[in-house]
Amino acid sequence: MTQKQFNLVTGTIFAVIAVLHLLRLIYHWNALIANRPVPLGVSVVACVVAGYLAWQGFRLRK
Repeated sequence: MTQKQFNLVTGTIFAVIAVLHLLRLIYHWNALIANRPVPLGVSVVACVVAGYLAWQGFRLRK
């Protein structure tokens, strides 16, 4: 696997993660970890971080 392919794959994975967190924020989906609710604020942070990592992956592919 070349560096460009790796950057594309990781950028795509992080983009999917960011979109899923964004959908959780829009539709107010519940998430549980060990039977405890996860606040929506966690998805805000996760969406920003995953979006940034996706952007970097796509940017470094060039």
